[in-house]
Amino acid sequence: MNKNKKVIIQDWGLLDYQAAWERQEMIFSSTVDAKVANRNNNVDRPVPNHLIVVEHPHVYTLGKSGKPENLLLDENELKDKRATFYKINRGGDITYHGPGQIVGYPILDLDNFFTDIHLYLRTLEQAVIDTLAEYGIQGGRYPGYTGVWLDPDNDKARKICALGVRCSRWVTMHGFAFNVNTDLDYFKNIIPCGIDDKDVTSMKRELGREVDFDEVKQILLKNIITLFGMEV
Repeated sequence: MNKNKKVIIQDWGLLDYQAAWERQEMIFSSTVDAKVANRNNNVDRPVPNHLIVVEHPHVYTLGKSGKPENLLLDENELKDKRATFYKINRGGDITYHGPGQIVGYPILDLDNFFTDIHLYLRTLEQAVIDTLAEYGIQGGRYPGYTGVWLDPDNDKARKICALGVRCSRWVTMHGFAFNVNTDLDYFKNIIPCGIDDKDVTSMKRELGREVDFDEVKQILLKNIITLFGMEV
């Protein structure tokens, strides 16, 4: 099988979660359909890969294994905070997306790279760890949890990037949420990822200043491209 390492990179800017989800589902479905058509017709046409970055207005999303009670707000309180709430089809529990956070949706055919979902998650984590390192922040992994953490080996452990993915026929969707200049107060209204005794942080909080959002995005994309061996 020919491996297609070419990746279409898109920046959707600030986009409503529902609209982004529908767009993402459309790309995901057409990618899966392309794979199925290849198999059914016994051909080997290249299956496209997409890497999407986006910022969302305030929203809480609940994964398949999540508990609704991990959202600590009722409908009126959600309205007060100008936030929305969706149940979605990724793994993981509840999380928050909002302005100042880089959300990444890689829709990749892992047959083009490697068919190992754990390696896929670890590679995304590594891209974030490498990005943080360029700003003098030491990120790491917390045994038993996904995502990128600071001080993962002691009681100051705090999460700076959450991961939640779905994979079907080795095509991925959903992805990561990386706190750059995020308003962390919004995390107080949930039990993030169902973990109630761990803190959440951002680059802004760690560095004590606003960070150049677009610069972080470009460094992160560069690191993802390098680690996966993508051709843009």
